[in-house]
Amino acid sequence: MTPVQSATIPLFMNNKDVAAEAVTGSGKTLAFVIPILEILLRREEKLKKMQIGAIIITPTRELAIQIDEVLSHFTKHFPRFSGNIIVATPGRLEDLFRRKADGLDLASCVKSLDVLVLDEADRLLDMGFEASLNAILDFLPKQRRTGLFSATQTQEVENLVRAGLRNPVRISVKEKGMAASNTQKTPTRLENYYMICKADEKFNQLVHFLRQHKREKHLVFFSTCACVEYYGKALESLIKQVKIMSIHGKMKHKRNKIFTEFRKLPGGILVCTDVMARGIDIPEVHWVLQYDPPSSASAFVHRCGRTARIGNVGSALVFLLPMEESYINFLSINQKCPMQEMKPQTNVLDLLPKLKSMALADRAVFEKGMKAFVSYVQAYAKHECNLIFRIKDLDFASLAKGFALLKMPKMPELRGKCFPDFTPVTVNTDSISFKDKNREKQRQKQLEQQRKERQENGGKKKFIKNKAWSKQKAKREKKKKITAKRKHEEGSDIEDEDMEELLNDTRLLKRLKKGKISEEEFEKRLTGSQNRLKVETVADLESEG
Repeated sequence: MTPVQSATIPLFMNNKDVAAEAVTGSGKTLAFVIPILEILLRREEKLKKMQIGAIIITPTRELAIQIDEVLSHFTKHFPRFSGNIIVATPGRLEDLFRRKADGLDLASCVKSLDVLVLDEADRLLDMGFEASLNAILDFLPKQRRTGLFSATQTQEVENLVRAGLRNPVRISVKEKGMAASNTQKTPTRLENYYMICKADEKFNQLVHFLRQHKREKHLVFFSTCACVEYYGKALESLIKQVKIMSIHGKMKHKRNKIFTEFRKLPGGILVCTDVMARGIDIPEVHWVLQYDPPSSASAFVHRCGRTARIGNVGSALVFLLPMEESYINFLSINQKCPMQEMKPQTNVLDLLPKLKSMALADRAVFEKGMKAFVSYVQAYAKHECNLIFRIKDLDFASLAKGFALLKMPKMPELRGKCFPDFTPVTVNTDSISFKDKNREKQRQKQLEQQRKERQENGGKKKFIKNKAWSKQKAKREKKKKITAKRKHEEGSDIEDEDMEELLNDTRLLKRLKKGKISEEEFEKRLTGSQNRLKVETVADLESEG
């Protein structure tokens, strides 16, 4: 057993509440899965169908799927379990409690609850689930065992400990050989590197590195969903004989399939955002590559933690601009994270002209590149460490070259600036068509409509004043908060587009409860989840970039 398992399992099984802190990749999942199963097996009165004996709450659907798979290895040997364990994300679980859709009264089902586990508790709170967690706690019986597992103990986590645990035993597991004063959060078997290179050199260095490590398995982190979309397609075209997949938080139903498939691959590249940064266990990851530094130092550590897990070795590399070099010292002080320099490779192929050619040949690539550039600038302006990552210091010309842009986008942040080092293409970008014939047909319809409107306006183009991206973001966030508040008052924090999926799930649960469908048919027809026969997993779509 790992240290966190040997410290936690005996306490949990002896009816102690636990608050465990351990570095990422230390085997926390089994530290609560084994006690849950033992506690439920030892019950004097065996659980019946639709009686919930344990609930595991986790921040993302990928983590829910992962925990479900671990549970399934054990529950397949115990036929007595039939939907007695729920693995859920907070929003979906709260909604099930409140709605009582199609007669499913989850509040009654949890009266028999023995164990509650909050996994990645610090991340749960980072993602704004505190209100949902408090609402869920109100539905649960007070007489229960509670386990809280986290990589870091923040003040918010401490508040949750006080609210949900009774005289908990606190466990803080450090890796062997770490001094008491050392607060390093990365595994000791992790080799951490950084590379300093200009913005217009970074993509070529990334492709060169990936081509040199084709046989291995890698995660490549970008700062935004739009960057994942753009660079993911670029890498697919430029790196042959390697399976390349992309995943980010704005994907809906495709995420489950992509995540599950990549975990099974012996090698390949997963292009992703921080939706893959926390708690995710992907076997045999050799390198974690951070093309863009994350928005926070803690996210940096968690990204690195996707490799060198459970005693294995692994490596991580972050690409930094020359103006960002002081970030290395910042990480050393802030996270006690030792790093080694990796020099940029010489004589690498310049692939940016090829990326430009792709944009000229397909409007979809051109638009993805423009959107990625704008989203990157927007994210950069919001970086937590704004003393180092200062938008006013960005070399926009070099950055645009690195994105292989055909022209500079029209955005308020660039208004009034000159870029003598950037040469736009001479081609009229409005003439670039979509390779997808249906998309191009639709675009031509829109252009025709715009021409008609101009004629009606005497040849004048309708002027729409663009707001700064920061102001647009603030407006969207305000609207999102208003919508969230309204939905919470109505008893739901789930997006409308997910509601039909939720209702379908609850209808199936009701039919199973009444014996109208078998467990096998229930598993087959359950939508939007990766459930196993003996464990019900309920997950919502979190919106992390």
